[in-house]
Amino acid sequence: MIGASEVLIGFVIMLGMMALGIHVAVAIFAVAALGTLMYLGTPLLYSFGDTLWGTLNDFLLTAIPLFILLGELLLRSGITERMYSALSVWLNRMPGGLLHTNIGASSVFAAMSGSSVATAATIGTVALPAFAERGYSERLALGTLAAGATLGILIPPSINMIIYGAITNTSIGKLFIAGILPGLALAGAFMLAIMAFSLLRPGVAGEREPRVALRARLASLVDLLPPAFVFAIVIGSIYSGWATPTEAAALGVVAALVLAALNRKLTLTMLHECFLSMARTTAMILLIIVAAFFMNYIVGILGIPTTLTRWVADLGLTPIGLILALVVFYLVLGCFLETLSMMIATVPIVVPMVVQFGFDPVWFGIFLVIMMEISLITPPIGMNLYVVQGVRGRGSIADVMLGSLPFLAIMLAFVFLIIVWPELVLWLPNAMG
Repeated sequence: MIGASEVLIGFVIMLGMMALGIHVAVAIFAVAALGTLMYLGTPLLYSFGDTLWGTLNDFLLTAIPLFILLGELLLRSGITERMYSALSVWLNRMPGGLLHTNIGASSVFAAMSGSSVATAATIGTVALPAFAERGYSERLALGTLAAGATLGILIPPSINMIIYGAITNTSIGKLFIAGILPGLALAGAFMLAIMAFSLLRPGVAGEREPRVALRARLASLVDLLPPAFVFAIVIGSIYSGWATPTEAAALGVVAALVLAALNRKLTLTMLHECFLSMARTTAMILLIIVAAFFMNYIVGILGIPTTLTRWVADLGLTPIGLILALVVFYLVLGCFLETLSMMIATVPIVVPMVVQFGFDPVWFGIFLVIMMEISLITPPIGMNLYVVQGVRGRGSIADVMLGSLPFLAIMLAFVFLIIVWPELVLWLPNAMG
């Protein structure tokens, strides 16, 4: 068993390699391989082949490319644009107008695609032209897009939850169920904040949106049926026990193909673009997961979780003290690493220690996902900040960062809420068995 100082050195080496621009999978594997050679010997390094085969042969991980493909199909079939227009008709009379539509549309798209980056790019492309014409505060509009898109990894389905569940052997279904109430509550908190900003400073919401007749609003509900249909198939099939997450993802892809065909968007060119994007993203994610599984295996053999648990116990930290320390740890880490790197690099080490301190792995999964959300809008690395700025295509990224700060504060407050009131996360999965 190695000491805490050696663990810290290895972790710093791994983060240093990532900071230098070395691919995340290479950095993780290199540290795992170095630890194997130093403490366990060369023969055990050959077990990486078994890890590679066992990981890539996992039926559960097939859900990742399927959910990525689902998001691509929804994006390129025009469903998202019509969904945004329909939501704006219902939400634009609230104080804050179209700013609420950003949050609502992000929540709905998150419930279909499972990707925050895809949500930021898609909703941003649809929404930004409308704000430029109506005199809204540009910073606040950009902030709602960046913050609203973070819901993509909390509201199910979520690719990050699938990865967390695969690495920690936690039920994907329970993680999905546990993410519903926090996701909706966080979206509601964002919308309440927008209302408060708009009432205190009416100028940030631009001109009052014109009233739309009830008949026209009811007619717009037709455009909300496709996303509701996809969500019902994916989530309903999982919660009813009819399908595993992987099978549910496949059902969602079939539903999206049918909808694309009905919209007359299903062409060979469109499919080629969808599959190409899916292949690139999936290859990147699975390569990282393989390296993480090998590190998880080596970490277990070296007894690192036990070492760290004893070290934390020697520090005299209570369970709540440990979680608060992890909040600070992930806040700092989020300034330098993107979400997938941060999660996969730390989960094999942190989760066993947290579980030994008595925390539910499902609760910690939601806690970790919210911390990942915070990192998506934390300068200077926050991925959503750059995606929204890229869609905007002009001005300084400082506008996006400043616009996101109020929502960053709300998310931090929400983290403390689930620490104090864990039932917000655990009530629904416990109620559904």
